[in-house]
Amino acid sequence: MPVMRRSKIRQRLLIMLVTGIGGMAAAAISFTSAVYDAANPVPVPVIGKDQVVDTGRWRVTINGAYMSSRPPTGTKPFEPKRFLLVDLELDNRSVASSNVFMNLITIKDDVAPLQPKPTYYLARDKWIASAINPNMPEKLVAAWEWPADRPEPQTLSLAIGKQIYKPRDNLYGAPNWFDDGEAAVVELPVTHAVETTEQ
Repeated sequence: MPVMRRSKIRQRLLIMLVTGIGGMAAAAISFTSAVYDAANPVPVPVIGKDQVVDTGRWRVTINGAYMSSRPPTGTKPFEPKRFLLVDLELDNRSVASSNVFMNLITIKDDVAPLQPKPTYYLARDKWIASAINPNMPEKLVAAWEWPADRPEPQTLSLAIGKQIYKPRDNLYGAPNWFDDGEAAVVELPVTHAVETTEQ
């Protein structure tokens, strides 16, 4: 075998060896970093009301929480009910209208109602909210029907989820927003709505 050919084979073997060792080192570092991050998660910030939370896709401001015998529509139900209502503002930062905010807020307390997701109403016309347009902040009211057998809460902890944008997802190679844990936990007192005698 010519000397030139042997030296080329050695060079290729050396390159393959170095590349393999480099790849294994990168994989080991990535795995170690992932294990460390999982064992030492960054604590979720705990904030109060009226503070803006950047979730990636949305800017969310929780303005207050209160108990009421009426839903946000203002019409008193035929059978007595209680509702936990949360006033909030949403600003859609993406380029398309979206109703994904309906999965954005959850109650963290043990006294959470059986209905895990609230119904959202537009504050301006008391109608059930649908998609929120980009760059058009909306004031909303999130409403949970409170179970009759549970005491009314004095305080409330709300977890606000966050999302990240991927230009290409791992499954379809398409752009989309994906859930990425919690952006913040909002702790606030729960007051009582001023009730009127009107139907």
